[in-house]
Amino acid sequence: MKITLKDGSVIEYAAPKRAIDIAADISPGLARNAMAAIVNGEDRDLRFLIEDDAELELVQFDSAAGAHAFHHSSAHLLAQAVQHLYPGVKFAIGPAIDNGFYYDFEFAEPIGLEDLEKIEAEMRRIVKQDIPIERYTLSRSEALQWAKDNDETYKIELISALPEDETISFYKQGDFTDLCAGPHLMSTGQIKAIKLTSLAGAYWRGDEKNKMLTRIYGTSFPKKSDLDQYLELLEEAKKRDHRKLGREMQLFAFMDEGPGFPFFLPKGMVLKNTLMDYWRQVHKRYEYQEVSTPIMLSQKLWENSGHWEHYRENMYISQIDGEDFAIKPMNCPGSMLIFKSEQHSYRDLPLRMAEVGLVHRHEKSGVLHGLMRVRAFNQDDAHIFMTLDQIADEVEQVVHLIDEVYRHFNFKYHVELSTRPEDSMGSDEEWDRATTALSNVLDKLEIPYIINEGDGAFYGPKIDFHLEDSIGRTWQCGTIQLDFQMPRRFELEYIGADGERHLPIVIHRVAFGSIERFIGILIEHYAGKFPFWLAPVQVKILSVSQAVEDYALDVLSELKTNGIRAEIDVRDEKIGFKVRQAQMEKVPYSLIVGQKEAETGTVSVRVLDQGEAGSLSLTELLDKLHAENSRGNS
Repeated sequence: MKITLKDGSVIEYAAPKRAIDIAADISPGLARNAMAAIVNGEDRDLRFLIEDDAELELVQFDSAAGAHAFHHSSAHLLAQAVQHLYPGVKFAIGPAIDNGFYYDFEFAEPIGLEDLEKIEAEMRRIVKQDIPIERYTLSRSEALQWAKDNDETYKIELISALPEDETISFYKQGDFTDLCAGPHLMSTGQIKAIKLTSLAGAYWRGDEKNKMLTRIYGTSFPKKSDLDQYLELLEEAKKRDHRKLGREMQLFAFMDEGPGFPFFLPKGMVLKNTLMDYWRQVHKRYEYQEVSTPIMLSQKLWENSGHWEHYRENMYISQIDGEDFAIKPMNCPGSMLIFKSEQHSYRDLPLRMAEVGLVHRHEKSGVLHGLMRVRAFNQDDAHIFMTLDQIADEVEQVVHLIDEVYRHFNFKYHVELSTRPEDSMGSDEEWDRATTALSNVLDKLEIPYIINEGDGAFYGPKIDFHLEDSIGRTWQCGTIQLDFQMPRRFELEYIGADGERHLPIVIHRVAFGSIERFIGILIEHYAGKFPFWLAPVQVKILSVSQAVEDYALDVLSELKTNGIRAEIDVRDEKIGFKVRQAQMEKVPYSLIVGQKEAETGTVSVRVLDQGEAGSLSLTELLDKLHAENSRGNS
């Protein structure tokens, strides 16, 4: 049989061979470091026996598939340790997640954070034993019997939901067994570094009508140095937490009277409006027309758009004159109505409409998280109405726009192409055409991308942009969605060059995504230390004594006259205290004015995180600040 490796090389064997043995033939180091295998595109254990010609990729921890196998095995390790320490515990599920894993348990008595250290110690003991991990399968009836014999209530429910003819895989390590699709590591000894990070409550299957379970989160790495680096990253992330900095910098607040509905304070509104000024400047240059659509529209509209069927559980419903209305969760149906409100010719296309619209989505209280997950937010939507032969050019232009915006904030990003979900509208032919159109643009621009199977919108495939911030975390923000469905549902049309009526194609796209969420990301990306052009307060004037208060006020007036966002601190406090206060508020420039500065018409400049920057005249200072503002808005 022929085994084709990722680099295209081929190895031949006369008999079936396990993936781990092939890895050993290639290199002993690869066999030590491999976590799992991808055989003919499917994730497999290293113990998987290859019996025919196959394509093989041996994945390590630095790949998504390798990390998934490692973290999934770590979740089983956690469950085994809990089984040893808490006899009678019931097991629910334990998946791998980004940067780690969790397992949901039903404990007879509650546990607390203080118990995590004890569980960690038991996990490390099991690691030292280097217990082999073995896979076997049972029929559905045998699996059900196993779950009943072990009084595994949650496993019984999971198995019962599977088809009658399902063959179910199990993984066993010593005295612990769990049903699982895998793949898993070869033994517990590969998990060298472990940290349990938190406890949380979690409803079984995410349904608040079900029992509340205890979820233990953790992370793990093949090397302790990798764990130490990750924990340092977590500490840095805590310092950058936008909820903490938002309070300290007086940007936004949340009130008990409106859970999930953010209140923007005066400085937060300056930040938000400055961001939107930049957004409008970019969209004007790319020839978008800004529109605004109503916040509440009738049930009939949402039925027509498909949202009533596919998204109703996330919508807020009210009644007007005895008819059901919904507060909009998306802006797109309103833009469809605007397009339909007048006749269009092919000469009008492409027609680019942009809207920063306030939308509402019902999120469960347990998932609300500062500005990152809210129930009301402004979305910077745009809808481009075009002909079939304009698709490639328009998608390419949107890619350039989004790239320009993200580079402006010093973000790196990667791209995913999300394909047709199970719950979708339209024909196979239309979906294939739309997906191919998006992939062709990415290929033309030589942009690497990952295929995200089944994660498209219900009306079309999409390109998603995942930002990487200054400490390496990723955030999904921008998206480009190609839609053949909604124009048909709204009976949109334009008059072609042939004088006939034609159906336009629509691109749905966002650059920031949720404005609120983007602000949260920016706060954490910059750790609150915004670039000068974006800072809510750009300059703070600090008087050394009350004797120079008049001069300090003159400096403040001059700055404000020149469009600089400035504040003044003339309190009867020591100058060192005032400087520290300005630094805590993350103000880019502090101007110290004393008797000498008042006599010479200068200011002593301190730059955030850089310290003393010398003495400047007001003219020199204004030239410098205008240059910084210009760089930010270019």
